[in-house]
Amino acid sequence: MGSTPTFGTKFIKYMRIGLHVSIAGSIYESLERAKALGCNTMQIFSRNPRGWQVSKLKKEDVAEFKRLKAKYDITPVVVHIPYIINLATSDDLLYKKSIDAYIEDVARADELGAEYFVTHLGSHVGSGEDNGIARFSDALNAIIKRARPRTMILLENTAGSGDGIGYRFEHLKRIIDRQERSSKIGVCLDTAHTFEAGYDIKSPAGLEKTLQSFDGLLGLGLIKVVHFNDSLSPLASHVDRHHHIGKGMIGLGAMGRIINHPKLKNCAFIMETPKKTDKDDLMNLATVKRMRKQK
Repeated sequence: MGSTPTFGTKFIKYMRIGLHVSIAGSIYESLERAKALGCNTMQIFSRNPRGWQVSKLKKEDVAEFKRLKAKYDITPVVVHIPYIINLATSDDLLYKKSIDAYIEDVARADELGAEYFVTHLGSHVGSGEDNGIARFSDALNAIIKRARPRTMILLENTAGSGDGIGYRFEHLKRIIDRQERSSKIGVCLDTAHTFEAGYDIKSPAGLEKTLQSFDGLLGLGLIKVVHFNDSLSPLASHVDRHHHIGKGMIGLGAMGRIINHPKLKNCAFIMETPKKTDKDDLMNLATVKRMRKQK
């Protein structure tokens, strides 16, 4: 992204703020949607996130995707892992299938020229957190060795529901520490998940404590993308429910402190807020941009 301007009212045009957008139709149409909404960064699925079948990207669609990405200066482009992949499972058949699918999906991100590939950490499905973390770590090592991705893989922290791993920053550290090529790994910090997992980012002191904790364990420079979501669920609920910016349990003031925090100034902020129509996206974008203009 180059040099970062100083904070102030002019910073809004440089800061990367966007949404998760649909790839309906041709994949390059996602960039048209992002541009029309007023985004300068975006997140997509590169295919149906709930099925195993994948059709190859058309060369002409990839070329148009790259052309529009450059034309509209939409960067970074973030591709999100499909829901069905589980690298923490103890089921050997699902484990192998997930690794193969992951390699195919990260290759698609490379083909599109995406900067980041956001990865949920999966569920240990009753086999225990230690086993889940070990399985995920081994799978990621194998994937990077086989796929040799150009795009950076970002581990996304979770709310801690069910048998999911990744709801403690220590889980992310353990996974990264086990990687043979850790330079290929970064972090996507989800604000709703962080709050729901028990980190008090609502209060000024709690936000500072949370960032200090992350910095001490991993270094804040590893956070490349912030999934900027308010939470419908209360602190430490371990229930993953996103809400509109400023209308949830984290609240407008706290969300403003997060997006304006100087230690997060180089991150792309991407919303995964509820959407019934485009009006919801426009409402959330307008709220966020007001937060920045008031800085």
